[in-house]
Amino acid sequence: MTFKNFIKKVHLWLGLASGLIVIILGITGCIYVFEEELRPIVHDYYYVDQVQNKRFPVSQLIQIAKEANKSNPKQTLSGCKVINDEKRTVMIWFFEELDKDAIWYWNRYQSTYVYLDPYTGNVKKLEEYNFEFFVFVRMLHQTLCFNSKIGDPIVGTATIIFIISLITGLILWWPKNKQAAKQRFWFRWKDTTKWKRKNYDLHNILGYYMIIFALIIALTGLVWAFECYDKGVQWVFNGGKTIEKDSKVIESDTVHYTEKKPVDKIYNTVKQLQPEAKSYFMFMPKANDSLGTVGTFIKNKSRFDDVSVQFDQYTAKKLKTTTYEDKNNGEKFRFINYDLHVGSILGFPGKILAFIASLVSASLPVTGFLIWWGRNNKKKKTTA
Repeated sequence: MTFKNFIKKVHLWLGLASGLIVIILGITGCIYVFEEELRPIVHDYYYVDQVQNKRFPVSQLIQIAKEANKSNPKQTLSGCKVINDEKRTVMIWFFEELDKDAIWYWNRYQSTYVYLDPYTGNVKKLEEYNFEFFVFVRMLHQTLCFNSKIGDPIVGTATIIFIISLITGLILWWPKNKQAAKQRFWFRWKDTTKWKRKNYDLHNILGYYMIIFALIIALTGLVWAFECYDKGVQWVFNGGKTIEKDSKVIESDTVHYTEKKPVDKIYNTVKQLQPEAKSYFMFMPKANDSLGTVGTFIKNKSRFDDVSVQFDQYTAKKLKTTTYEDKNNGEKFRFINYDLHVGSILGFPGKILAFIASLVSASLPVTGFLIWWGRNNKKKKTTA
């Protein structure tokens, strides 16, 4: 068997083995890459009824949300998101862990998102998080809706096979000479061109032009599939060094315990810190965690300007601030990995590019299968 025939066999059987999963990942990736833009369009409860002069304080909105979600008494307050747009509702969510070993992701935990009009205090929506459309799409993309212990290795293995298929495909595509190259870089279809030739060109030419972007998406996706890969990538970016995380524990001072947690002061602090930010997240400590802190995340237009701040849950004292520049090189890469994966690192044009790359990636197993099927049928007819 020649080297090229060996590569053909590898390309064929690996493609057939991972094809269905690659199609699912590609299509769900196409949808999810624009989730930030699509969510406000399809969910009317993301918007207030009417913008007014006075808003409810965050602490009061939290109390309203607790009352609205009292039918789920085991769920505890988990976080709050305030988008820096006067037309948008405030999101407060509650969480309860169910069975961490359950097969399907929706049986592992239960979470309810409460959307409130900050001007009237009206509850716009109680959303069962697990079955929100874009959450379902993300989990289908990430774990095929399985528990991550089951789904991550399956998706990760299929992704590795896809990467090998891209590389072997490039080897098979590579033209022998200039004359052959003319047929490899663009479509040269005529009215007489048969569908088999068109399908062959779609597989080869689109695959060639998208290979770099498809590889970036696949390689960044592996970060979530395998912890060892995640650590390995950070090790590489840290120059071959394993940098231990700061072991110092940030805790709240229980001496200043009060019944009312000063979330309003915390929110005002982060808003003053970054008044032009896109949104503000506040992550509450667990109900039984008296030493826990309130973690906040300030999301800006540029990922490199995002800031994390930890506060004392009783005094609202600022305990620790972390910017992008405070991270080591491995952490910096890990921080922007999602933006590389969905293309948002390049803004909206990058998302369009990621969408096209995901769509082409989903099409490759289909066009590849048709090439194989056509050749097999041809052989059978010739034999007959």
